[in-house]
Amino acid sequence: MGIWRNEISEEAKKQLWLSGPMVFVSVFQYSLQMISLMFVGHLDELLLAGVSLATSFVNVTGFSVLLGMSSALDTFCGQSYGAQQYHMVGIHMQRAIVIIMLATIPMSFIWAYLRPILVVLHQDKTIAAQAQLYATYLIPSLSANALLRCITKFLQTQNIVLPMMLASGFTTLAHALLCWLLVLKFGLGIKGAAIAFCISNWLNTVLLALYIRFSSSCKSTWTGFSRESLQNIPQFLSLAFPSALMVCLEQWTFQIMVLLSGALPNPKLQTSVLSICFNTTGLFWMIPFGVSVAASTRISNELGAGCPKAAYLAVKVTLLMSFVVGALGFILLMVTRNIWGHIFTNIPEVIRYVASMTPILASSVFVDSIQTALSGIVRGCGWQKLGAFVNLGSYYLVGLPFAIVLAFVLHIKGEGLLLGIVIALTMQVVGFLVITLRTNWEKEANKAAKRIRSNGVPTDANALPSDQN
Repeated sequence: MGIWRNEISEEAKKQLWLSGPMVFVSVFQYSLQMISLMFVGHLDELLLAGVSLATSFVNVTGFSVLLGMSSALDTFCGQSYGAQQYHMVGIHMQRAIVIIMLATIPMSFIWAYLRPILVVLHQDKTIAAQAQLYATYLIPSLSANALLRCITKFLQTQNIVLPMMLASGFTTLAHALLCWLLVLKFGLGIKGAAIAFCISNWLNTVLLALYIRFSSSCKSTWTGFSRESLQNIPQFLSLAFPSALMVCLEQWTFQIMVLLSGALPNPKLQTSVLSICFNTTGLFWMIPFGVSVAASTRISNELGAGCPKAAYLAVKVTLLMSFVVGALGFILLMVTRNIWGHIFTNIPEVIRYVASMTPILASSVFVDSIQTALSGIVRGCGWQKLGAFVNLGSYYLVGLPFAIVLAFVLHIKGEGLLLGIVIALTMQVVGFLVITLRTNWEKEANKAAKRIRSNGVPTDANALPSDQN
C-alpha cells in the first residue's frame, strides 16, 4: 500500500511540474487576443464589434485548426521521446511544420475575403467590413502560429515547459506595450491591434526557436533540417486530420450556440449572458488544459518507453487531478454566483441572469475539467480517430439537438442552450471513459512501438525498456 501511494505521489509531482507552467502558457497566449480587443474597445463601438466578430471567425477557421493538427505531435513526438528515438522528435516537428504551413494558405484566402462570407451569414455589412480589415492584417500571424504550435508540442513532449512560460510571459508584456504604441499612440486603430498581434506571435516563435537552436536541452532532439521529414507524410496526416476534427467539432459547437442565442426572444440579453458563460468556461478551462498537456506527455512518453503499467498509473493520476480541479471550479462558481457577473458587466438584468444560470455553468466547468483531461489521454495514446467520432456523436448527435429542443421547443431559452453543452460534455466523458477503461495497456505499448518503427526507425519492440512498475 505504501509503495502504491509513493508511486501515485511521484506521478502527481511529475504531472504538476508539467501542468503548472502550461497553465500560464495557455493564459498568456489566450490573453494576446483579449489585450488587442481591450485596446480597440477604447476606440469605437463599431471597431469593437468588428474585431470581436473577426476574432471569433479566425479562431474557428484558423487557430483552432492549427492547434488541432499540431496535436498529432502529442502522439508522435511524445512516443518517440519515450522510446529514446530523440532525433525523430525533431523530424516529426519538421514534418508537422511543412504540412501545417501549407494548410495556412487556404486559410489566408478565407480571411482575405471575410466580408462577403460574413454577409452571406447575415452579418451587418459595416461590421463585416471592419472584421475583414482586422482579419486581413492578421494573416501574417497564421504562419507564426503554425510554427509556434509545432514548437510548443516539440518542447512539451520533452518535458521542457519553463522556457515556454517565460517566453510567453515576456511576449504578453511586450504585446500590451505594442498595442498601446500602435493602437493609441500612433493612431493605427484596428490595423495597429492586428499588427501588434502578428509581431507578438512572431516574437514568441523566434524566442522559442532560438532556445531550441542554442540550448543544450534540445541538442539530441534537434539535429538540423532533414529531408527525412518529407517521408511518412500520410502517417502524420492520419492523426493530424482527426486531431483537427476533435478540436474543431468542439469549438464550432460553442459558436453555433452563440448564433442560436441570437434567435431567442430578447437576443441581446441571451447573447450577452451566453457569451459571459462561455468566456467563464474558457477561463476555467486553462487549468484542466494544463492537466491535459501533462497527461498526453506522460502517457505518450511511457508508452513509447514500453512501460504500460506506468502509462496506466499516469491515466489514474490524471483523472484524479481533473476531478479535484473540476470540483474546485464548481465550488468557486457556486460561492461567487451572485457576484460573478459583475466581472463582465454592470447591467443588473445580465448579472441576475448569470446568477440564475450559475448552477448549470458550474456543472459544465466540472464536467469539462474531466473531459479536457481525458482528451489529453486520447492524444497521448494516438486515439484521435476515436476521439473525433466521440466528439461528433456527443455534440452533433446528442448535445446540439438537445439544446435546440430545450431552448426553442420547451422554451428554456439560454439555460437550454447551456444544458445542451453540459449534456454533450457528459457524453464525451462517458465515451472517453469507456474507451480508457476497456484499454489493454500492453497492446497500447506494442502499438506505440509499431508506430515508431513505421517511421523508418529500426526499433525492435522487444528491445524497448520493460515496465518495472
